[in-house]
Amino acid sequence: MLRAPAADRPAALRSSFCATWSVRLPAPARRRAARAATAARITMRVASKQAYICRDCGYIYNERTPFEKLQDSYFCPVCGAPKRRFKPYQPKVTKDANATDVRKARKEQLKKDEAIGNALPIAIVVGIAALGGLYFYLNSAYN
Repeated sequence: MLRAPAADRPAALRSSFCATWSVRLPAPARRRAARAATAARITMRVASKQAYICRDCGYIYNERTPFEKLQDSYFCPVCGAPKRRFKPYQPKVTKDANATDVRKARKEQLKKDEAIGNALPIAIVVGIAALGGLYFYLNSAYN
């Protein structure tokens, strides 16, 4: 005799000889596949939240496949830069993030940021040298 399954448990076979003996059948394959597909979809969305930006052209990689899982032979689709030229990108990514004019403006901002970053060590060295010169001048003038 086959009992109708309850909403929360799978179908079970019941013996007509013993009321307490029953065989549990596994959950239908389609339900298991649906649960597995849902779990995989959620995992992929969580894993790919971090966007990466190409330092050469401003292209933003924000696809479903996480950037870390891409092969080392990945190249920027716009300028052909290798994967190592990408860096994490913090601001929120919009739908038109890879439009030509938006990408060009972002590229100019990247150049400005890198120019400031390149000039900073030089400014620090000049400042230290100026302080050292002032120290020696004051020591020699008042001794």
